[in-house]
Amino acid sequence: MNAYRQFLILNGRLIGFGILAAFSSAFGQTFYISLFSGEIREAFGLSHGDFGAVYSAGTLASAACLIWTGKMIDQIDLRIYMVAICIGLAAACVGMTMAGSVVALVAVVFCLRQFGQGLLSHTSSTTMARYVYPGRGKAVGLAALGFPLGEAVFPTIAVAAALAVGWRQTWLMSAAFIVIILIPSALLLLRGHKERDRAYRQRLDTEESARIASGKTDISDWTRAQVLRDKRFYMALPAILAPSFVFTGLFFHQVHLVELQGWTMESLAASYFAYSAATICASVWGGALIDRVGAVRLLPWFLLPLVSAVAILMTSGLSWTVWPYMVLVGLNAGLSHALFSAIWAEIYGTRYLGSLKALSTALMVFSSALSPFLLGLFFDLEADMATLCVLLMIYMALTIGLATVAMRGYLAAGMGGSSAA
Repeated sequence: MNAYRQFLILNGRLIGFGILAAFSSAFGQTFYISLFSGEIREAFGLSHGDFGAVYSAGTLASAACLIWTGKMIDQIDLRIYMVAICIGLAAACVGMTMAGSVVALVAVVFCLRQFGQGLLSHTSSTTMARYVYPGRGKAVGLAALGFPLGEAVFPTIAVAAALAVGWRQTWLMSAAFIVIILIPSALLLLRGHKERDRAYRQRLDTEESARIASGKTDISDWTRAQVLRDKRFYMALPAILAPSFVFTGLFFHQVHLVELQGWTMESLAASYFAYSAATICASVWGGALIDRVGAVRLLPWFLLPLVSAVAILMTSGLSWTVWPYMVLVGLNAGLSHALFSAIWAEIYGTRYLGSLKALSTALMVFSSALSPFLLGLFFDLEADMATLCVLLMIYMALTIGLATVAMRGYLAAGMGGSSAA
């Protein structure tokens, strides 16, 4: 506890920025957009599959752009970068109030996913993994608390606001939050960042000079091109993409899932608190564990809660199963937030971390774009839920196997380990 207290004294303001960015990414996250899915489908005359296709189109376009826009965090002052993201996200929220056609809706979804789910999440995790050292695992775990906080706070507020003033006006209120609260708060928390960035780059140069002087010839900070030539990257990647595919698909169609499972919307809404609590516990605990044993060693195991959650969905008509389902999904979400932010820095270094994380985040967004469409088609065909669950569990089992092989390869090359040193 004393170690955590001292850690927060040294890094509290920057971690606060990471929490705020993760928290505010909610406006582009699936759980927030899906709260209005019924109203959106009604307003534009869309079926489940149609809206899934619209959502996938906007998300796929976002994933393609993220490879470029995410890389810019390596080149642009973090404060300017953050303000630009916020302005783009606020404009997207305003766009949702004005969209009058399906084409406009695709553009709005693109902007929400690009600036919210994509770049705000990317900025939070990249900032923690790059600037907080030692203690990277604790930093990414604490900053990731912004995600469950957003998931716990925004649904209640959004639903209440939509009932009071309408769903389009609720999006206008979201834009006001970004402009009036998010931007000033972010700039306040980033005071002194110029000096922090200068110290970080001096440390990298010193470490590189010492490495060269000692005669080491291995790569300390990998470029994106070098990573793309590393076969271990492709073996680890499927496990990292699995949660975005499974989690996004199930949450996007959560209203239909409630009907299939015999749950109620009230019980689902109530279980979000259990989900958030599980996510918070897993994020904090997972971050500390990463500092002790390393993200690479955790890689093959973090999917087990999600596999168990999908297994629960093979039963239907039992109202109480919503609680263990949401707890298990929350455990996986917390572990994922901590692991994904630390693993690439641990393996490939931090000098080009923005570029590399932009690639991996874009692939995760691409994965999340496929599942609403594919699951939407699955539900439109009225296929059996148990069959879907079996397919998802087989997919995750295969990714666990590949991740295990990749882990052994990284450790054998001396690329994994604790991030605390």
